[in-house]
Amino acid sequence: MRDVWYQTSFLLDSKQTANGLAQDRFDNYKKQPLTYTFPKNFKGNLPKISAKASKPKAAIIREKGSNSEREMANAMYLAGFDVKDVHMTDLISGRETLEDIQFIGAVGGFSNSDVLGSAKGWAGAFLYNAKAKKALKNFFKRDDTLSVGICNGAQLWMELDLINPKHKVHGKLVHNDSQKHESSFTSVKIQENNSVMLSSLAGTELGVWISHGEGKFSLPEKEENYNIVAKYGYEGYPNNPNGSDYNTAMMSDLTGRHLVTMPHIERSTFQWNWANYPAGRKDEVSPWLTAFINAKKWIDTCNK
Repeated sequence: MRDVWYQTSFLLDSKQTANGLAQDRFDNYKKQPLTYTFPKNFKGNLPKISAKASKPKAAIIREKGSNSEREMANAMYLAGFDVKDVHMTDLISGRETLEDIQFIGAVGGFSNSDVLGSAKGWAGAFLYNAKAKKALKNFFKRDDTLSVGICNGAQLWMELDLINPKHKVHGKLVHNDSQKHESSFTSVKIQENNSVMLSSLAGTELGVWISHGEGKFSLPEKEENYNIVAKYGYEGYPNNPNGSDYNTAMMSDLTGRHLVTMPHIERSTFQWNWANYPAGRKDEVSPWLTAFINAKKWIDTCNK
């Protein structure tokens, strides 16, 4: 009965989706059920931030065409950060230097409408503007800083070779195998990892939104040469929406301080954000907020 109901969607999908993936979607949609493993002892409570608590400075960085900056800022704020909105014009003009910032979130979206490709123009704004380039370079030189690049921000960090700077041939984020924009609610499994934000969630499987056209991690080296933090819950399409090498969904640099993730964890921080949430739970926040709380704890420790 489900296949009969799905048939019309499949026929439309076949006209829109490359590489025979419409057939894969039709074959796999009933074979890839969303299953979750929540962190042990997760209570789902909003963190209570004391008025006397430290408030390290965080910044969201955005470009024309960015989105999800409010979701990112809110996740940082709820974790206890003093959040600043930084547009590229602030960095290019020198109004912002990031000298007092300890946590950067490069946000999602479609900077410059993806005219040159995802994050290509945004990367150029750093590469070819002396003040912006210096501000970011100095930020990444420091050892008391963290960053997360989500979706377009992940494309930016990868384009600037910030995650595996010592590799001779750098990994990139390229067009999805379907050759179209994918937007869906999927799941990821978090591996054992040293990511500051996500190491405490190792062993969990969580639901999360994706929305991208160029989300395929193209990784030319062997898997062991990458610090892969999370993989999609299933290797096949559509749970893996882009065909990433090694089924990669999230990756960090060797230190674990700088994270790139195609799934939108900042858009998945509340129970009502999820398209499907475990029945019976009354959580105020989802486990994804833990990533931002972990960032705050690490910086507090660093600042002691």
